[in-house]
Amino acid sequence: MNKLIVKGGHRLSGEITIGGAKNSTVALIPAAILADTPVRFDSVPDILDVHNLMVILESMNVKSDFTGDVLTIDPTNIEEGPLPSKAIKSLRASYYFMGALLGRFHRAVVTFPGGDNIGPRPIDQHIKAFRALGAEVTEKDGTVTMKTGEDGLHGAQIFMDMVSVGATINAILAAVKAPGTTTIGNAAKEPEIIDIATFLNNMGANIRGAGTDVIRIEGVDKLVAQNTHTIIPDRIEAGTYLSLAAAVGDGIRINNIIPEHLESFTAKLEEMGCDLTIYEDSAFVGPSKDLKPVSVKVMPFPGFATDLQQPITPLLFKATGRSTIIDTIYPQRVKHIAELQRMGARIYSEDIEEGLIVVDPSTNLHGAVVEAGEIRAGAALVITGLMAEGTTEIRQADNILRGYGSIIDKLRAIGADVSLAAEEPKF
Repeated sequence: MNKLIVKGGHRLSGEITIGGAKNSTVALIPAAILADTPVRFDSVPDILDVHNLMVILESMNVKSDFTGDVLTIDPTNIEEGPLPSKAIKSLRASYYFMGALLGRFHRAVVTFPGGDNIGPRPIDQHIKAFRALGAEVTEKDGTVTMKTGEDGLHGAQIFMDMVSVGATINAILAAVKAPGTTTIGNAAKEPEIIDIATFLNNMGANIRGAGTDVIRIEGVDKLVAQNTHTIIPDRIEAGTYLSLAAAVGDGIRINNIIPEHLESFTAKLEEMGCDLTIYEDSAFVGPSKDLKPVSVKVMPFPGFATDLQQPITPLLFKATGRSTIIDTIYPQRVKHIAELQRMGARIYSEDIEEGLIVVDPSTNLHGAVVEAGEIRAGAALVITGLMAEGTTEIRQADNILRGYGSIIDKLRAIGADVSLAAEEPKF
C-alpha cells in the first residue's frame, strides 16, 4: 500500500486533461469477453482497477495488452475456470463478469465482489434480472452460482425495483446474445450505460433506448469488433478537478470533458459564485472568492452524482455559510468526515440514516495524517490537503489510484507539491 504526501498552501494554475471514464472502463473490460473477435479501446485510464481486471482476464486465458492509453483484449481463446478471488474482491465492478460470463457461457461462478465500503450495495436487482432471463441463481458462502437449463437464456421483461447502474449494465451484458426481445424498465440513464451500449452496438448488438428509463434489446448471435472504441471522458474525474480548481486555483483549464454530463455539478459551482466558463469540450475556472453556501442532494443521473459529493466538500469549506449534503443513494458514504476533521474541517454527519452531512466554513485547515477509506473520500482529502497549511500524509492511497489515472503527474503539472511513497509496514 502507498501513501500520498501533499504539501499544501500553494495556489495552482495550468491545464489538466481528463482521461477515459473509470465507470465505463470497468464495465467495458468484462463486456469485451462477449466479443467473437479481439477488441481495442483507447482513452483507457491507467488505474489500478484496470490492472486488476486484466488479472481476471488472464485467469480465463484472455490475452490483454495495455500500452499508453490503448487496451487490446483477445477473448477468442477464452476458457471457463475459477476467477481469482483476490482480484475479484479488490473491486466492486468485477460483478460485471457475472452478466458477461452468463451471456457468453450461460453459466458462471463468481465470488461476491469487493470494492469501496460505502454502505450496503446489494445485488438483488442483478439476480432478479438474471433469473428473468432464464438463469438459476444461488448464493452460498459469498459465491454466486448461475446456470441455465437446456433452453439457455431468452429475452424477458425486466423491471428494476430501484434504479441501479450496475444491475442495468449486467442485464444488458446477459441479454445482448439471448434470443428474443428483452425490455429493461426503470433502467439507469447514466452516460456510462450509453457508452457500453455504443460499444456493443458497434459490434452488431441491437440495443435501443440507452440513456432513457426503458432499454430494449434484440438478441444477436455474434459480436464482431470493427473499430477501436474510444471511452467517454470521466465526468467524476472532471468534477473532482473542477472542485480543486475552484478551491485552490489561480486559473485552471480542464480539457476533454462533455459539459452535458456535468450539468448538475457545474450548476452548483455557478450557484456558489465560482468563476466558471464552459466551452464545447473544456472548462476554465478562475480564482473564486466570496462563495455562497449551497444545498446538495445526490440523485440518480441526471441528478448530482454520489461520486461527486465528497470531491465538492472541500470547496464548501470556503463558502460564507453552512452548506448541506444529502446522499440519497449511499447515505453511509461518510468515511471522509472523521479524516477531514483531523485536518481542522468543520464537517459533521447529522443523520447517517438520511445521509445528511453538514459543512461549515473552515478557514484553519492544517496538514495531518489521514486515511483514504475509498476512492472519492481520498479525492476529498487530496483537495483539502492542497488547501491546508503544512503537509498531509494520506495513507491507503492505493484507493485513490484505483480511480484517478496519472494523478501525481496531473497535479504536478499545475504546480502541486505531491509525491507517492510506500507505507511503512504495521506491526
